Amino acid sequence: MQRSFYLKPQGFVALPPVVDEASGSQTSVLPLAGGCLGFTAVETLERTPAGTVRRLLGLGEIFDRDWGRHTLEASELLAEITGPRPRLAGLSLERPRIMGIVNVTPDSFSDGGRYAAADAAIAHGLRLVEEGADILDIGGESTRPGSDSVAVDEELRRVMPVLEGLRARTGAVISVDTRKAEVMRRAAEAGADILNDVSALTHDPAALETAAATGLPVMLMHAQGDPKTMNDDPQYTDVVLDVFDFLERRVQAFVAAGIPRARLVVDPGIGFGKHLHHNVAVLSAMGLYHGLGVPVLLGASRKKLIGQLCNVDSPSERVPGSLAAALSSVAQGIQIVRVHDVAATRQAIAVWRAAVAGTEKGLA
Repeated sequence: MQRSFYLKPQGFVALPPVVDEASGSQTSVLPLAGGCLGFTAVETLERTPAGTVRRLLGLGEIFDRDWGRHTLEASELLAEITGPRPRLAGLSLERPRIMGIVNVTPDSFSDGGRYAAADAAIAHGLRLVEEGADILDIGGESTRPGSDSVAVDEELRRVMPVLEGLRARTGAVISVDTRKAEVMRRAAEAGADILNDVSALTHDPAALETAAATGLPVMLMHAQGDPKTMNDDPQYTDVVLDVFDFLERRVQAFVAAGIPRARLVVDPGIGFGKHLHHNVAVLSAMGLYHGLGVPVLLGASRKKLIGQLCNVDSPSERVPGSLAAALSSVAQGIQIVRVHDVAATRQAIAVWRAAVAGTEKGLA
């Protein structure tokens, strides 16, 4: 069933709210997902036969508003947007978390196989932890546009030694990026903390049952089509809302399969079955996805949209654009950024937090 009504928080501010010393009154702010930000307005989005209709409302208007047939939806969405997010694999999500990328592939778009050998990948992962990564995301199959699928045995050969090596050397949270049920099962047995599936458990028919059985948190990403052809001709009615609807259906399917919402994270899937204008629209609307009631992840690091916007061909030269994408989404309250450049991202977020809070202590 396609939703027809959505709420997108706007006017993000640091919490606690500012108090006017003259009047003693407190600025009207609602908390955003239990984190360090609040919001002072919402944008309503309604699907109509003529297209999406948008309206901006202040908080006072929200509570005085007669939503008509959307009253229940509005109430439910506000509750999802404001409610605190539970810990993820032991990590508090009251501040932004950094997921460092460990590609154990010979054909990664960003590093071209630099860490395809297990020893190199393990050393890279440990370096990312030293730089401030809260989560390490290990992947043994490239899912860049145009990529081919990798056999299960080959993916296991790539991933398992790195997972086992890092598990023995660090207490950092470890995620395994895979679409395959058998890799999920083996990774869970070897000590992985999170499963990250770019197909939202739609690629492998056994993935949903397997993921539920592991008891691990699961990251669900939106992608239109298979990596081999996904960017050939993606089509949307309204990409921002269509992505929301897909993720909402997947969240509902997981809950029905016995995976609690507290174990889910959503990722709108920048670059996966989306052209430049689709990606920009999603990036500008990351706050909308708080309405799903689960943590939100951004994965835009070094991706093609940055090259297209800035005329930069080499992924390694897209770090400034990657930082801008990360800060744009962190400023909309998202909880996790998946990045190649951990040290640079950590610096950028630390300075942003201090600037928003107006204190060198940042947003505690």
